[in-house]
Amino acid sequence: MDPKGQRVKLNDGHFIPVLGFGTFAPPEVPKSEALEVTKFAIEVGFRHIDSAHLYQNEEQVGQAIRSKIADGTVKREDVFYTSKLWSTSLRPELVRPALEKSLNNLQLDYVDLYIIHFPVALKPGEALFPKDENGKPIFDSVDLCRTWEALEKCKDAGLTKSIGVSNFNHKQLEKILNKPGLKYKPVCNQVECHPYLNQSKLLDFCKSHDIVLVAYGALGSQRIKEWVNPNLPFLLEDPVLSAIAKKHKQTPAVVALRYQIQRGVVVLAKSYNKKRIKENIQVFDFELTPEDMKAIDGLNRSIRYNELLLGVGHPEYPFFEEY
Repeated sequence: MDPKGQRVKLNDGHFIPVLGFGTFAPPEVPKSEALEVTKFAIEVGFRHIDSAHLYQNEEQVGQAIRSKIADGTVKREDVFYTSKLWSTSLRPELVRPALEKSLNNLQLDYVDLYIIHFPVALKPGEALFPKDENGKPIFDSVDLCRTWEALEKCKDAGLTKSIGVSNFNHKQLEKILNKPGLKYKPVCNQVECHPYLNQSKLLDFCKSHDIVLVAYGALGSQRIKEWVNPNLPFLLEDPVLSAIAKKHKQTPAVVALRYQIQRGVVVLAKSYNKKRIKENIQVFDFELTPEDMKAIDGLNRSIRYNELLLGVGHPEYPFFEEY
């Protein structure tokens, strides 16, 4: 339970804290920092930690969680931990070994949530981004419904409490929801979501199927050159957001996080800066007015910072759909 008991119920009966701590960092950040900041995040009150095999820091994040359990700050059941199945392991027979590898790195017995990171399958193997001699990604072709069945088996085996997806559009979600013999619905769809890309259509779709939308990149996005278009505007410098923040004596970042929580979105706050990590937990200390919410809704301009262009050309590339 995070300090204010701010959790929402998932469609499988488990609870997810509405504010999560994102652990992704650009390659130049030393891995040891993931250990330090995750410990700090737990100390200031974060109870939902989001990582992934792709981030290459599960060993450090797991160590942080275990050290906070060992010193009595939290119990294992107080911490909600999410890991993700990377694109090179979407073949059904590779799903459980991938999750077991994450658990081994974490030194934990189970994760709370295991999600398909990206619907585009890449060639299995050691390389996270397999490329041919021309530097083009090497795709794999996998039926996501079979991948989903393998996730269901992981849940049945107790390796994960809940299962979900990430970066899926509504058609890909529908494919799973309409799958014959579906045992468990996805509990969530984790997607880029912020005032410039508010995902209102996808949010409505998810709500109608009792699927929680989890927002990553909720503060605009770290400027990682491989992923993010540098010419896009900085969300946190938006005048509307700044004015609302000033009015509530909060930072624009905290306002952007609060906006998501008030519209029923679970939101990840990603920062490796201790001062900002501490500020972000203040999201529970104030409320935006209906006028504030309307003004922030008005900022939507379909700006996607994380286009994940490596997937373009694959039939499952998700972002050509409107939502």
